[in-house]
Amino acid sequence: MSSRVTRRSLLAAALAVGAASCTPGTDGSGAVAGGTAPGGGNGVPDPAKAGNVTLRVWDQETRGGTNAEIEQLNKEFQERYPNVTIKRVSRSFDDLKTTLKLALSGTTPPDVVQANQGYPDMVAFVEAGLLAPLDNYAGIYEWNTRYPATLLNLNRVTATGASRRFGTGRLYGISQTGEFVGLYYNKKVLRSAGVEPPRTWAEFTDSLAVLKKAGELPIQFGNLDKWPAIHTFGMLQDQHGVAEARDTVLGGGDGFDTSRTTKAAATLTEWLDRGYLPKDANGLGYDDANKKFMNGQGAYTITGTWMQADLKKRLGDDLGIMPPPPATAGGKPVTTGGQGLAWAVTSRSAHPEVAAAYLDFLTSEHAADVMTENGVLPAVPGKAAEALDPDSPDGQMVRAWRELTAADGLAPYLDYATPTFYDTTSAALQNLIAGRTDPKGFARKLQADYGPFIAKQRAKAGSGASAR
Repeated sequence: MSSRVTRRSLLAAALAVGAASCTPGTDGSGAVAGGTAPGGGNGVPDPAKAGNVTLRVWDQETRGGTNAEIEQLNKEFQERYPNVTIKRVSRSFDDLKTTLKLALSGTTPPDVVQANQGYPDMVAFVEAGLLAPLDNYAGIYEWNTRYPATLLNLNRVTATGASRRFGTGRLYGISQTGEFVGLYYNKKVLRSAGVEPPRTWAEFTDSLAVLKKAGELPIQFGNLDKWPAIHTFGMLQDQHGVAEARDTVLGGGDGFDTSRTTKAAATLTEWLDRGYLPKDANGLGYDDANKKFMNGQGAYTITGTWMQADLKKRLGDDLGIMPPPPATAGGKPVTTGGQGLAWAVTSRSAHPEVAAAYLDFLTSEHAADVMTENGVLPAVPGKAAEALDPDSPDGQMVRAWRELTAADGLAPYLDYATPTFYDTTSAALQNLIAGRTDPKGFARKLQADYGPFIAKQRAKAGSGASAR
C-alpha cells in the first residue's frame, strides 16, 4: 500500500478528518529539540554543516516507478550534500510491516522509515516512543502551507492522556505520494469485446457479463498476499456510503455490522460465483495477477495507483484508469485512498535534522515533478503534472485524483481502524472468498474486532458512548 488540484484548494476537501489541535512548534516557533546539523539561513538546518553523516533509510518503494524516483532523489540529495551517505533498505510492504518494529527497537535503528498510518503501525510506534514528533520541522519547512491539513492530519497521533488515536495531535510523518484504488482497464480487451469504458457503476457491472460471454476474464484479481482484497472490498463498500465508511475507520460512524458491509461482501461473492474473478483468487499472488493483466488476461483490475508505472510500462496507451464509476454519469466518484505511507524520523536517530531535511527534499515541488516523470502520483502535484496529456494513462490518473479530491470522495484504508484490523479483515476476506463464511458472518467478524476497541477508546475519552 504504498500512496493518495491544483494543490491545496481541491485537496482541502478530501478525507474530512477534522482540524487537529494546536501543538507546540507547528508554526515553526521554538527550537528544534536535539540534532547534529548547525542551522542555515532563516533557522533552516543545513546538512552540509553536519559533518560526515550516514543516513539509514528503510522504505517499501520496491516497484518500478516509486523505486526509480526514490533512487533519483537519493542520488540528487547526496550530490547536493556530499558529506551525507544514504544507506537504503527497501522491502516489500509485507516485509517492512513484519520487520520494522524490531528494527526500530534494536541497537542500531534506522534514521528514517516509512510507517503505515493507523493503529497497527504508526500509533503503536508513537506509543512505544519509537518515532520523533515533526511539528517544529513542519513549521520550519512550511509543510503546514505546502500540504492541506486534511493530509497532514492522517499522519498525526495523540498519545498523551488516557486515550490514543490517530488523525489529531502531533505530527509524526509526511507522505510523498497520493494514491487511490482505481479501476484499471485494458483498452484492447474492452474493444475486442465491444465494450466502451464505463461512465456509470451500472455500465461497469453490466459490462462484466458481456466480457464473460465474450470469453474474457472480466476482472483480474489475486489475493494470496491477503491484503489486495482489503482494497477491493473497501472500494465496494465505499459505493454504499463513503462518508460513513470514512467515519467508521476514524472511530465514529456506525461500525461494520451494517447493510453497507453486507452489500459490499455480497457483491464480491456474486462476482466470484459468476466467474467475473479468477476461481483460484486466494491462491494467486498479487504480482502474478498483475502480470496476467499486463499480458491481456483480464479486462479490468482493481488496484492502487502505486502500480501505475509498472502497468503503463507493459501496456502503454492500451492502459486506462478511472475512479470507480459513479452511480450516475457525471456524478461524484468515491473510492479508498488518500496518501502513501508516511516518511518518519526515528526517535533515536543520531542525525534528526539531516533526516528532516531529507524528508523535506523528498516532498518538495521538485520531487513532485520527479515523481510525475516516473509515473508516480504526488500527494501535491507540481508543474510536470499540469503538462501531461489528459488522455494518457498518467493524465487520466492525475485527472482522477483531482475529481476524487474535489468530490471529497476518498475513504481511508480499512486497516487503519484498530490495532488488529489488518489481520482480522484480511483473514475474514480470505474466508469470504473461499466460501467459508457468508456476508452477514463476515460483517459480524469485523465488528467483533472493531466494536470492543472503539468502545474502550470512547470510554477513555470520557464520551460515555459505546460502539454498536
